[in-house]
Formats: sequence, C-alpha cells, structure tokens
Amino acid sequence: MSLSSKDTLRLDQLRRAAKTLKKSYDAGDAGAVQVVQNLWGKSPGTHADFLHVIARQHGFMSWPRLKWAAETIGLERAEAQEQLKMALFNGNRAAAEALLAATPDLAAGNMGLLCATFDLEGLTAALCEDPARAIEPVGPRRPILHLAFSKWGRMGGEEAASLACAEVLLAHGADVNDAFPHSPGTDEMLSALYGALGHARNLPLAEWLLEWGADPNDGESLYHATELGDAAGVRLLLRYGANPQGTNALLRAMDFDNAEMVALLLGAGADPNESAQPGYNALHHAALRGAGREVSEFVLNAGASVTSEHAALKPHAFARLVGAEAVRAVLETVDAPRDVPADLAPLVNGGGEGFVDPAKIPAELQGLLTELVHRVGTLKRIKSLVEVGFPWDAPDSMGVTPVQASGWVGLPEYLRYFLKLGPDLSHLNDFGGSLLGTILHGSENAPERSGQDHLACLEIVLTHGVALPRRALSAQLRPDVAEFLRKWAKAHPGQVVEHGVY
Repeated sequence: MSLSSKDTLRLDQLRRAAKTLKKSYDAGDAGAVQVVQNLWGKSPGTHADFLHVIARQHGFMSWPRLKWAAETIGLERAEAQEQLKMALFNGNRAAAEALLAATPDLAAGNMGLLCATFDLEGLTAALCEDPARAIEPVGPRRPILHLAFSKWGRMGGEEAASLACAEVLLAHGADVNDAFPHSPGTDEMLSALYGALGHARNLPLAEWLLEWGADPNDGESLYHATELGDAAGVRLLLRYGANPQGTNALLRAMDFDNAEMVALLLGAGADPNESAQPGYNALHHAALRGAGREVSEFVLNAGASVTSEHAALKPHAFARLVGAEAVRAVLETVDAPRDVPADLAPLVNGGGEGFVDPAKIPAELQGLLTELVHRVGTLKRIKSLVEVGFPWDAPDSMGVTPVQASGWVGLPEYLRYFLKLGPDLSHLNDFGGSLLGTILHGSENAPERSGQDHLACLEIVLTHGVALPRRALSAQLRPDVAEFLRKWAKAHPGQVVEHGVY
C-alpha cells in the first residue's frame, strides 16, 4: 500500500521533529533530555534513535511501527487508535467517548482495542479469521494484557463482558500470567493480575485470573490491593495464597490507617519489623503516617520492636519528631524507651532548645517534610521543624520536594507556605516532573483528603510565574483541569511555552 500525500507530509514533519529534538538534546536542553530519558531510557546517538523517541511520543513503540501504521491504515486512524488505547488505559472516559463517537468502528481490526473495549463479538470474529492473534503482541502488550489493564469497566463497560473475552482468549492460548515490562529496559514486570486488580480495579476479572492459575505473588498485586479503598482485594489475594512478606503491603495498608487490612496482613504472616530501611519498622511507619490507636496497637501487639532505631531514633522519639500523638500514647502504655540523641533534641522537642545543625541530621530524615505533607493537619508541625533549622527544600528518596508534594496532594495552604520560602522551581523529581507537572499528575492520581484543591494549586503556581508548556493543555484527564488550563493560556498567552517539562 502506498502512502497518501497527507501521510507523506506528516512523516516528513515527524522526521523534522526528530532533527529538532536531537539538536535540543545535543545542546543540553533540560526538556529535551527529560523527554528522551522518559521515552528512550538510554543515551541516543543516531538520527534513528530520535525517530524512535518521536514515534513513542505519538504512541508507537518504534519508528518502523509508526511508518507501518501510516502505510496500512493511515496515520490519522492509527493515531486515533493509539489515543483510544491510552484513554482506556488511563480511564479517560470523556476522551474515549469522543473518539468512539467520531469513529464508531475505531476498534475494528485492532486486537488490543477489541479486548480493551470488551468487544466479544469483534474479538471472536477476529480469532475465527486467525486464532494466533490471541497471543500476538499489539504494541508492547498481548491481547490479554490489553483486556486486564483496560478501565472500560469503570467507564460504563460491562465487567461480565470482560470475563467472556478472557475466556475466549484463554481458549486460544493466552497466558493468565502474562506480563510486560514496567518501563523500557527494566526487569520489573506488570502482570495481567496486577492490571485487573491494582490498575483497572476489575475484581471479577482478577478473581477469574486467580481461578485459572494467576500467581498472586507477582510482586505488585498485593501491595496495590491495599489502595482500593476497602479490604476486598487484599482478602481475595490472601484467599488464593498471597504471601505478604517482602511486598511492603503492610506498611502501604498503614498509609490509609486501615485496621481491617492491617489485621488481615498480620494474620497472614506480615512482619511488622520488615522494611527496606535500616531500623525502620511498623511503629516508625505508624508515626510517620499518623496512624490511629487501633492500627498502632495491632502492630505493637504483633511484635514491632520498641527499641529499633531508624535515623538514630527509636519509635517513641520518632513519634514525637513527627507529632504522632496516638502512636506516642500507645508506646507509653508499654513504657517504651524515650531517649533522644542530643543533636536531634531541638527537632524532637519541637523547638525551644536552640537550633539543629543541618549537617548532623541523618540522611534518612532529609525527605521528612515531603512525607509530612501527605498527612492531614501537619502544617503546624512542619513550620516548627523549619523554625529550628530543618531543610525545607530537601527532596525525598524519589526526588520530590516539599513544595512539589504540596501540589501533588493538592494543598493550597501548604503550597503557599513553601513558595514563600523560595524553593528551587527548576527542580525535576525522579519521575521527570516539574512543580506544575506534579500538580497535574496529582490532580488525577492523589487520594482524596481534607483541604484538597488542585485547581487552586494550579492558579497559585501560574500566578507565581511558572511557565505553562503547550503540550500540557491537551494531556489532562480531568475536564475541569483541562478547561482551567485552556482559559489560563488564552488569558496569558505569553506564559505558554512550546517546549518544557511538565
């Protein structure tokens, strides 16, 4: 099939975009470097490498695949299919409905989309023509993964239809333990079970996968099952033999102060003294997250050590440091050690004893303010720590600074406070996110909590003068956020930039 003149022109434009990207990258432009790192994962050298990056920006795994799409179905339809794929993956109902309204047969001929839209009739017909398509990759994922990771069930699709599609795929050789890499070049895999349970929250499909032999110990599912808002996912996985040891699921359940999940995990063998951080245990974590008395008593009674030291602080001193009164009260019922290192006394005692020497603050505590932002009602404690010398712009282990965390959670009062301190607004966290980008990501992903207002946070930082990358205008899943950005761009055209990281 020969290329249309329109597709030939588009390909020429994309080739020029690759040259422009290479020029910016070679010049050290931060935005170009971040784009390449996010999409390529290695150092590019040739023009072909940058063509691959451009292809991935448009939803294709490689330049040859983009070119093949142009030659077979045309770039316009191929790009619309990629947009629908991402809308189904991300749960963007408005985008998915708009794409399907414009092109009702958009999923036709694409095995990934037939699965992701739970189109049993179309899937059955495609497999009648070629049964091997049930196990052939469509992009980076095989059909059962497109099915498992689709949020169509949360967008009005019938979950029963997803089970029927799964049965058809299984009958044609699909693997219930299929998985794909978390990101290019990594060994970390995301399973179909994780997709159904932790990503799409399609519990009927998750149970179906387990019934047919999916491994509940896939390294992701149990941890993310704690994030569903109730214990149903955790209970399901434990029933099929999930082992909480080594998953960090216990600490993640404590993030939500969920006593039922904590009890289930402890009952299944979770170790309250297990952690990737030296000396850090469930009592330290209860304090950090501001857990209530019930959760704190559960982990204490399960054997969490009251003498274990993290960053030179035993649980009681750590609870005082972060202002966790419920944890402190529980520890005092068993006469836990209360000693405090002299160097950290100004922090633990809440001021009034001079200033802390920042050079003597353990490295494990450097990201403490970012952690405290995620707790309700901690601004007063944060201010008291800053007043005695605690670093207020230090990133946590993922490179997220306190001001970025304030925006991600959506806390205008916290955000204003940190902005007044003069943080480094050029800082990019380990996810490649700027302050604006972190707020936008939080607007779609942060758990709901008291005082949350991402639109107010966006207005604060844009009023502060942060640039608005044009590509951010068309990438938002929340309609109110997208509308706010469009109006801001129209009212402040000079603030919109053609490039930049968000």
